[in-house]
Amino acid sequence: MTATESAAEPHPVRFWAAADLPGLAFDPFMAERVGERTISRVRLPHGEGHAWLVTRYEDVKFVTSDPRFSRQRVVGRSVTRLAPHVIPLDDAVGFADPPEHTRLRKAAARSFTPRVLDRLRPRAQRTADRLLDAMEEQGPPADLMTHLHDPLPLAVISDLMGVPETDRPRMAQWTTVLLSAAYGREVSERAKTEMAAYFTDLLTRHGELPGDSLAGELAESVTAGVVSLDEAVGIAVLVQASGAHAVRNNSGNMVYALLTHPHHLARLRAEPTLLPQAVEELLRFVPHRNAVGIARIATEDVEVGGVTIRAGEAVHASYLSANRDPAVFDHPDELDFDRGPNPHLSFGHGPHFCLGSNLARMESEIILSSLITRFPRLRLAVPEEQVTWQRSALIRGPETLPVTW
Repeated sequence: MTATESAAEPHPVRFWAAADLPGLAFDPFMAERVGERTISRVRLPHGEGHAWLVTRYEDVKFVTSDPRFSRQRVVGRSVTRLAPHVIPLDDAVGFADPPEHTRLRKAAARSFTPRVLDRLRPRAQRTADRLLDAMEEQGPPADLMTHLHDPLPLAVISDLMGVPETDRPRMAQWTTVLLSAAYGREVSERAKTEMAAYFTDLLTRHGELPGDSLAGELAESVTAGVVSLDEAVGIAVLVQASGAHAVRNNSGNMVYALLTHPHHLARLRAEPTLLPQAVEELLRFVPHRNAVGIARIATEDVEVGGVTIRAGEAVHASYLSANRDPAVFDHPDELDFDRGPNPHLSFGHGPHFCLGSNLARMESEIILSSLITRFPRLRLAVPEEQVTWQRSALIRGPETLPVTW
């Protein structure tokens, strides 16, 4: 075999069912490919054909930052994927390539500056305190997802966006359907359409929007001709949905990880200044999604991992497997709060690096510090194997998280 295999030569296509997994179990299909020297081909439950799967840390960084791999070329193609529907709207920033991606991203970037996050932090902390007051008043046992992880991220991203409190239950329902493979294509597409219609209406009521909201910023960009209304709606839907659902599930995963690693939890109680470093390691360690997200299309022949990916072929990159690459992380399957440096890729890489990464970090720190400080005897109220998890979820997380204290 030559150093560079041709994509035209036979490569086995492996079917990746991406079935529901218990707890924080790492996907065995992905585990087999962690650190593989070459890349493989996969077929997922929905879409057509197959795609290349890139799993090594350096290969993932390469594919997600090289302009020869296009997100825009995915639009209109039924690329093999986990969900029956396509998550972003066609005009969303998630499907854009530079320089268009850069233009769209700038329209939202001012709402994620350190100044804005400094303004949001005390408000988020007050919301967390109020939610935990209610939970403590009710008494144990209590479901943390209901009392904290569901309402807090929804409140924070809605405050940032400018979504009124009365509309937030609808946002929660739309987001749950949109970011799941369980409801079927028709129901999921309807949720996306309804959410887009909501934001179309919101952004056209420019004068009624809070001046410091992301919706207000987007409406101003539309008025100034920086972005179209459809583009602004695409940004709003993506930020609102991912900002609520991803943080809801990932923060729940983090708390579950601590409650099932009591020595780590005890250390955080004893060393509260370790929290930011612990959050980074939890971000690396937790397998926060099922399978992979949006594919990319090669615009010309490109060699990756000793294989030539031909122009027009689809490529999926796995950030989760990159976070377990033993070439980068010593003992990658262990939770290690002393790990450093920790160059995880949990928020992505390249132009599509998550715009809300520092907002998510802030919320995770508020959730963990509030629980650790307030409930020094916090523990699971059921055996860990009895914790229920969302089924057919694109972003993994607990369905319920019963605790006592």
